[in-house]
Amino acid sequence: MIKDIFTIVRKDLKEMFTSRGNVKSGAMYLLIVIGVMGIFMPLQSGREWLTKPLIPLVWSWFPILLVISVVTDSFAGERERNTLETLLASRLSDKAILFGKITASVLYGWGIGLISNLVAVITVNITDPGTGFQFYDPMVLLLIVLIPLLLGILMSSIGVLVSLNAPTARAAYQRLSLVMLAVVFLPTILVNFGGETLKLFFSETLRNANLLQVAIIAGLIMLLINGIIIWIAVQRFQRAKLILE
Repeated sequence: MIKDIFTIVRKDLKEMFTSRGNVKSGAMYLLIVIGVMGIFMPLQSGREWLTKPLIPLVWSWFPILLVISVVTDSFAGERERNTLETLLASRLSDKAILFGKITASVLYGWGIGLISNLVAVITVNITDPGTGFQFYDPMVLLLIVLIPLLLGILMSSIGVLVSLNAPTARAAYQRLSLVMLAVVFLPTILVNFGGETLKLFFSETLRNANLLQVAIIAGLIMLLINGIIIWIAVQRFQRAKLILE
């Protein structure tokens, strides 16, 4: 089944990086993302980008937007382009198709995020050379690798569920954006508009917290949620029903 999964991954990644056939558009989109996260934001933060995990993690939602933009096209887009029946009629198993779609979108967003963070290292060391070359602190590196990966799997799994039942890719994107708003942006908005007392509480909590313990707990919770959502997606994926639709 692994070979079949990578067949789907290879197909979808090729389409993602070329923006469904428009290579120039796909390249420009990637350059903009890498430019913002790998150059512009690190220029504002300097060496703190490499030493304080909260700074790059705050911007980890940016690659997640890439996951949302491509995973919503996974089945709804295939349906719009009249290629879904051909895909479902292939010899590939249900799980291979489902896991291939999830994996491709995760690799796309997470991979671009990693590239952007590596470009950020170059940006910081060129613009703020200091005493010599500096790389991410081990804890920062661990967090910016694992947390976006788990978030990517979460949004990709939810996105596949949404895309399975959405009539169009645009409708799927709008629905998943609402989920993204509730999961990521709503807590931020509440903190920002919750008054100085709430801001001070969160600030002190983060300052006194053991980031490793927090990351482990958050990671375990996301792993559990991801497992549940993927299980639901496997149960909801009904090839015969999708073909009839």
